[in-house]
Amino acid sequence: MQKIGFIGLGIMGKPMALNLIKAGFPVHIYVRRAELLRELTEAGATAHASSKELAEQVDVIITNVPATADVEEVLLGKNSVIHGAKPGAIVIDMSTISASATKRIAAQLESKKIEMLDAPVSGGEKGATEGTLTIMVGGKATVLEKVQDVLNTMGKQVTLIGDHGAGQIAKACNQIIIAETIVAVSEALRLAEASGVDAAKVREALLGGFASSRVLEIHGKRMLDGDYKPGFKANLHRKDMHLAMDQAHLANLTLPGATYAMKCIDRLVMKGHSELDSSAVHIIAEE
Repeated sequence: MQKIGFIGLGIMGKPMALNLIKAGFPVHIYVRRAELLRELTEAGATAHASSKELAEQVDVIITNVPATADVEEVLLGKNSVIHGAKPGAIVIDMSTISASATKRIAAQLESKKIEMLDAPVSGGEKGATEGTLTIMVGGKATVLEKVQDVLNTMGKQVTLIGDHGAGQIAKACNQIIIAETIVAVSEALRLAEASGVDAAKVREALLGGFASSRVLEIHGKRMLDGDYKPGFKANLHRKDMHLAMDQAHLANLTLPGATYAMKCIDRLVMKGHSELDSSAVHIIAEE
């Protein structure tokens, strides 16, 4: 069985790594937070002092970190993966980052005979915990075949989108749809409330019709309850939307709906709510 290295053990990464351990994969980790280190080593993971040291011991390195700069640091920086990984090792970056940066990173790794897949995910903390994530993959089909069982442990749907960076483009599309739908659900619930109608009953009715969606189901409930414990933090959704809009600019596209949704999330973060779930844009609607 392949030895797996995991870097980036936050809201998403920790349950993903735990699922790999439960499936019997030998899992090695690099983490700086003591409480996470203890929990994961007690579950069976082997800890290392650097990304380089981790990469020396494994066949597959999974990264799930917040931003492009973080991926570059753990893969290409000092004491990083590129300095420790063996030829033939496979990097699976499950972060959400710039597609153009992904292509550049993949080329640098390939110069050292290290393969790479970009494999961002959708499904939130619940999907990560239950192993039901949707995984969007960019890279070579032959490389994906070698790690299909690894990805299947973390997700229920694994789709090869295209070459390096294609997974990140798919994730940008995903984040646009989610952001715009969150805003639409918030506006619909506000209209119901402002019209003197029971918004909970409206949501219940809409869930049985064509307007039904996971966003209406999950985030609509959050809005009604005022419960914004993060499944996906607003500051991360903000980062993703700016990546999506950067990609739209490169493609010479104007996306009015996405622009408005991005501004709503921007305002939420600027108001000091960066650590709440992005569905908390409903707070802005209420204001």
